[in-house]
Amino acid sequence: MEVITGATGCLGGVLARQLISKGKKVRVLIRSTSNLSLLDGLKAEKIKGNLLDKNSLVRAFKGADIVYHLAGLISIMPGDRKLIRRNNLDGTRNVIEACIRCKVKRLVYTSTISAIKVPPDGTVIDESMPFDTDSRRGEYDRSKAIASLEVIRAASNGLDSVVVCPTGIMGPYDFRKSLMTRTFIDFVRGKMNINVNGAYDFVDVRDVAEGIILAAEKGRKSHFYILSGERITMDEMIKELAEVSGVNPPGYILPAWLVKTAGLVTPLYYKISGKTPRFTYYSIATLQSNSHISHKKASSELGYSPRPVRESIRDTFFWLKENNML
Repeated sequence: MEVITGATGCLGGVLARQLISKGKKVRVLIRSTSNLSLLDGLKAEKIKGNLLDKNSLVRAFKGADIVYHLAGLISIMPGDRKLIRRNNLDGTRNVIEACIRCKVKRLVYTSTISAIKVPPDGTVIDESMPFDTDSRRGEYDRSKAIASLEVIRAASNGLDSVVVCPTGIMGPYDFRKSLMTRTFIDFVRGKMNINVNGAYDFVDVRDVAEGIILAAEKGRKSHFYILSGERITMDEMIKELAEVSGVNPPGYILPAWLVKTAGLVTPLYYKISGKTPRFTYYSIATLQSNSHISHKKASSELGYSPRPVRESIRDTFFWLKENNML
């Protein structure tokens, strides 16, 4: 039996699909308010609970060989520090405790590349970099860094654990419309009139799910693996999307310093208007940060092999089109 927390998210749903296609028995932890559209048609046992309910975690993990812990709170907005920490840190501590109680054979924790300390430009980011528990970028990054270290240290308490750190995830099956998917939709609908300078490493959600499975099968105990894809500039990404969609790209590219400045006040605007943020200080800083990231360790030890990012862009567009989301 293999258990997934966070299976109602895009990555968790794709992971569930891949495990089931491999003939694995899958159980998922779901909240009473969860949208289960990603799990439609999947033969997965469902257990109601949440990360802060220890008893529900024990019920979900009972008899499990592997637990894939993906659930957490993602935020690029300032504020809500206590809520982020409770979900990402306290929740992960509860998962570790429940795994030990249930004698789970292996815990695979999905962290993020944002949890790793970013070196200056010119230095490739790999597993030799430490987790940044004092990150200035925000509580999300700090909470994931601390949680990652606690999962690794759990090995000293008898829990076989491994951590994976994906970069920017994109791809099909994103029914919940992540920031990247909403950007695709807005672009095709003609609502994206400007672009920004910057670049980042993006990886296909299907490749991340496969990397997580490979980490469960081959990953070394108490090690972590970067699951990156390919670095691409925002200009290159939009041009690729323009080519596949037939929509003209934005005629204006704003300098990062201007968007960063605006990003200091946009959180208030988004809160008042109730709109979903696209450009925040955090997101622009990310696009301007060092995004030269290596997945050499995952490739050599796990057999991880991500597809080209342009293939992901095209697959995402056609999936959105097929599901009438454009």
